[in-house]
Amino acid sequence: MKKTHQIIYLTILCFCGINSKAQERLSLDSVLARVNANPSLQAYVAKMSAEDAYATGAKSLDAPTISAGQYQTPYQLNPNTGSFMIQAEQMFTNPAKLKAKQDYMKGISKVSAEDKNYLRNQLIAQAKQYYYERVVLEKKLALLQQTQNLLEYMLKDANIRLTYGKEKLPNIYKAKAELYELDNTREQLNNEISQKNIMLNTLMNRDKATAFIVDTNYSVKTYETVIADTSTLANSRSDIKGISRNIELQQLNAQMEYSKRKPDFGIQAAHMLSYGGYPNQYVLMASITIPIVPWASKEYKANLKGIQYEVEELQQKKLDIVNQAAGQLAGLSTDIGSKKRQLKNYQQNIIPALQNGYKTALLAYDQNTGDLPSVLDGIKDLQTARMAYLDNLQQLLTLQVTYEKENESN
Repeated sequence: MKKTHQIIYLTILCFCGINSKAQERLSLDSVLARVNANPSLQAYVAKMSAEDAYATGAKSLDAPTISAGQYQTPYQLNPNTGSFMIQAEQMFTNPAKLKAKQDYMKGISKVSAEDKNYLRNQLIAQAKQYYYERVVLEKKLALLQQTQNLLEYMLKDANIRLTYGKEKLPNIYKAKAELYELDNTREQLNNEISQKNIMLNTLMNRDKATAFIVDTNYSVKTYETVIADTSTLANSRSDIKGISRNIELQQLNAQMEYSKRKPDFGIQAAHMLSYGGYPNQYVLMASITIPIVPWASKEYKANLKGIQYEVEELQQKKLDIVNQAAGQLAGLSTDIGSKKRQLKNYQQNIIPALQNGYKTALLAYDQNTGDLPSVLDGIKDLQTARMAYLDNLQQLLTLQVTYEKENESN
């Protein structure tokens, strides 16, 4: 018998272990850390590695040319003039051109790095949003359970009163209907929780059906007192820094275009095996390009002018984004302050007043001076106000997430 109890005990422990593993607890920081495994971010990592790899070959020279064949040989079958020539040529690109090209190609990956940071900021904001929505849904479920406990107590009390003829049957049915209505609300909340789990697992690149528990603690920031600073925005936002990297890239592009005015060098060597007893000959020549002639310099001069306009466009775009971001942050600060005042009104005035109304109705019912519908209305009004409080809390957390996304303060 004792052995049987041990087996049952071990089985329960194993089941609890499996259940706890399936229901792991993930804090918000843990979720955000796992967002880095998102495939879209990993794609940027691969892209940056490819761009860095391309830059390593930027200083390569053109391949040499080797040729062989008859040189100034007559069409006679047995020529006694002319020669058989072997020739090699090599062009040497100006080192300044190669360095400018390498610097430009290295700058490409820096732009991709800021693009990756921008996407990561968007994914982090989505993860925060889904996580906070899950937190509020959990709080709504807890509130629903409190309401259910109140209704079950009132229904039990009403059934006792019914047996003594002190309660009406329609009121019993009304209480049951409101109790059953909670089941629909709970089903909806559980469905929304499942949806948030799927979305969070997708962002973390995990099995979409993996269930986990969230930490229902949250922190409310005092962003309503923060004044947006444009210099701070320029240094924190990855999209603005990405424009700065693009400006730097265009400047490197300009240096690469400007380096085209520098000459390239070449060398040509040939050996000729002469026919008819004539002495062998050789050719050894050096060459240099002259890119500053008008018909050759027109292209890079036009490119330099175009690059200047592109830099000016990027600078104006940067100013516009900074201006728009500062305005959005100012508006969000105002909304956050207003939402906090509404929540305070719920906490200090609306919910306490409805609690007092419910307690008064319950007291009157206990003293047989009130009726059950009044108590049920008090419970429903109190639940509605508490749900409204949680809805406003969700809106506040959403504003906070939006503020952090705009300010890129993760």
